[in-house]
Amino acid sequence: MTASIQGIERFDSPGKGRGLRVTRAFKAGELLFSCQAYSYVLSVQERGFYCECCFTRKQGLARCGKCKKAFYCNVKCQKADWAMHKLECSAMTVFGEKWCPSETSRLVARILAKKKSQKERCCSERILQIGEMESHVDDIDNEKREMHEADVAGLHRFYSKHLNLPDHKDQLTLFSQVACNGFTVEDDELSHLGTAVYPDVALINHSCLPSVIVTYNGTAADVRAVQDMKPGDELLISYIDLLYPTEDRNSRLRESYYFTCGCQECKSKSMDKIKLKLRKKSDPAEPQVINSMLHYAKKTIREFRALKHIKTPSELMEMCEQSLEEMGAVFDDSNVYMLHMMYQAMGICLYMQDSEGAVRYGEKIVRHYSKLYPPHSLNVSSLLLKLGRLYIELDRRSVGIEALKKAEAIMEVTHGKNHYSLVKLREEMKTK
Repeated sequence: MTASIQGIERFDSPGKGRGLRVTRAFKAGELLFSCQAYSYVLSVQERGFYCECCFTRKQGLARCGKCKKAFYCNVKCQKADWAMHKLECSAMTVFGEKWCPSETSRLVARILAKKKSQKERCCSERILQIGEMESHVDDIDNEKREMHEADVAGLHRFYSKHLNLPDHKDQLTLFSQVACNGFTVEDDELSHLGTAVYPDVALINHSCLPSVIVTYNGTAADVRAVQDMKPGDELLISYIDLLYPTEDRNSRLRESYYFTCGCQECKSKSMDKIKLKLRKKSDPAEPQVINSMLHYAKKTIREFRALKHIKTPSELMEMCEQSLEEMGAVFDDSNVYMLHMMYQAMGICLYMQDSEGAVRYGEKIVRHYSKLYPPHSLNVSSLLLKLGRLYIELDRRSVGIEALKKAEAIMEVTHGKNHYSLVKLREEMKTK
């Protein structure tokens, strides 16, 4: 039997299919509902830093005595996670360095284990059951199908001993459901911590003008209003990064979610001119020069993404600097393609522990982000957090605290005033 969420109801959204809307008024910053994960998995890269069970970051985590790979806050967390961890524990010991399932395969294995042990509808399925999530399995192209097939192979290789796997078609459907409905769990600086599925949250449709936002409290997802809402207003989140112009956003939506957005911003394209701002010159660039540079910018971003885990940091920095010089001849510094490569350059500086270089790029980016992103954007708050912490590290405390306070103001709306990230941030500002 379907349960309910107070103040929220499921409805048929015109042109979108299933959706959620509010049945009472909500203020910006107010929590609409919280959803426990149906299933979740911590990224392998974060092992040792976060508890596998509750995603708490702390020092002195206790290591699993058998596999020596998983870490927990205490015995309580370890016992709570054992039903899922046992799927991997012995396999990691047996396979050693050859144990390499994708994060998606790891999550799907946990979903299958949960389904097997589940006797009734769980608390993350109050409105939508996991099997009802959209899959778009008939829409996927050959490239995606090959990726899903590789994940299926990983599932068989590393998990078949502990799981009775469904038939091949059902496995492909489940991988497609996770691809369309999975959420990346992130920290306050938008670093990837893991992946999870929240069936009730998966009912929320997309808009480039979102009315709500999803943030994380441990492994739970919180849905908060980012604008005042009246009864009948639909809950709308952004599935993608909203920095980019309309054509790019819809290209990404079609590629990953198989639809084109029809929101007011996509219809009017009112921000596109600002996002694609050209450098002011006495002799303006010709249309063909602009189109050629747009092509170059998109090609460079694709190439950088493909080479990110292949080339050295120095080589990647050279790519950033060269592309910024090329694009800078035509594009203004506020152009989103310039900002994209500056952000990559900032990330490389952080990786290479070049704090001053990271600040130089961060300062160029932050002055434009607040104009290009919607209000209460996590992209803006995460950048302010990074900059604030860098300033303090470089003994520029007053400007650092100022940046952290700006981040705090955004996060009070997106996370709620008492969220543990804000509690830690306030402590951080006091101590530093």
